[in-house]
Amino acid sequence: VLLHQFHDILPGSSIAWVHREARETYAGVAAELEGIIAGAQRALAGDGDRELVFNPAPHTRHGVPSGGASVAAAGAGGGVPPVPREGGGHVLDNGLLRVEIDGRGLVVSVYDHTAGREAVAPGQAANLLQLHPDFPNQWDAWDVDAFYRNTGSDLVDVTGLRVEGTAVRVERAFGGSRVTQLLSVPRDAGRLDIETEVDWHESERFLKLAFPLDVKADRYASETQFGHVYRPTHQNTSWEWAKFEACNHRFVHVDEPGWGVALVNDATYGHDVTRTVRADGGTTTTVRASLLRAPRYPDPETDQGVHVFRHALVPGAAIGDAVREGHRAHLPERRVTGGPDVAPLVTVGEDAVVVSAVKLADDRSGDLVVRLYEANGARARTTVRADGFDPARAVRTDLLERPLPDAPLPCAADGGVPLELRPFQMVTLRLPRV
Repeated sequence: VLLHQFHDILPGSSIAWVHREARETYAGVAAELEGIIAGAQRALAGDGDRELVFNPAPHTRHGVPSGGASVAAAGAGGGVPPVPREGGGHVLDNGLLRVEIDGRGLVVSVYDHTAGREAVAPGQAANLLQLHPDFPNQWDAWDVDAFYRNTGSDLVDVTGLRVEGTAVRVERAFGGSRVTQLLSVPRDAGRLDIETEVDWHESERFLKLAFPLDVKADRYASETQFGHVYRPTHQNTSWEWAKFEACNHRFVHVDEPGWGVALVNDATYGHDVTRTVRADGGTTTTVRASLLRAPRYPDPETDQGVHVFRHALVPGAAIGDAVREGHRAHLPERRVTGGPDVAPLVTVGEDAVVVSAVKLADDRSGDLVVRLYEANGARARTTVRADGFDPARAVRTDLLERPLPDAPLPCAADGGVPLELRPFQMVTLRLPRV
């Protein structure tokens, strides 16, 4: 895996045979991992006829604890059925969120019932695909130059719009490419789920997915390793102007005091965020996810073919909600038929504290290594518990699992290891077996 995250493979700027080898290697690794995961879950689930839901995310979901497995809460999962919209299109409403999709397949309203406010900027449409020419001055596959934004087109023509189960299916065609989207709202969550499949056959084009939001944000948060960073939404200096394209991991979050919106993804990390002042005096903050490019050098077939992207728009989200939804998108639940519930091996008592790794020590001692971090950018207190391991002998270690000589020894209390974490602090604990 690490070999195939070389710097030219990650951004897609390798030659053709490298891309082919990377795809084949990743497919083999994925198949092997799926086999290991399935075997482990079958062993944990045991015999029985109950449908157990395994939750790999670091937060409780549908009543299933993080890292554990049990029967999901009654009514969990599934989407609300679409109903016809006056003037054409469809409406999705679960009592928490009301989404209106017009006859063009565009999202013209996302109303947060809890906060009593609209997320989409007045007169604008979200879930808007935008296509730009992409001719960087140098380094075709490596660079994106700011002037690409000077020209472009909105892809609003629709070739198909219909209900498919509990989703609205939108079909579009442009150039030599086709796009199919499924838009849905879950029964029990205030978010809009968007699955986009693109059969991409363009040359020197850049595809974006835009969400103009009625939010006055001076800055926005982008998730990165073990936390998030803030970037400005304005371009008042040359440094800020140079951030016309940026990267994130699981989410981008924009807010004004008391209310925010998160855009989460499952795999695609490029984006841009801009703001404009409207004629009514309000401010529109536009978040655009970068989907696909089509450079001709060094591989003229770069990104050609079928791609699937999954995003979720979460109105009313605080940073903690963005963290939770981002992990949900990246770590989907898995269902296995089995017997009794499976208790988590490791638990923490605070949602702001994310367990990022649980493993046996590399030295084969049988010790358990737990890595966790504070994710919301604030101070947090929590207690770490690990079934079958001794909290009284826990030590803090470095990333190589070596005890830190200057770190205070954790003091066991109530069967666990209490911790106080600074904003974004990462801690690695090593716990011997009981």
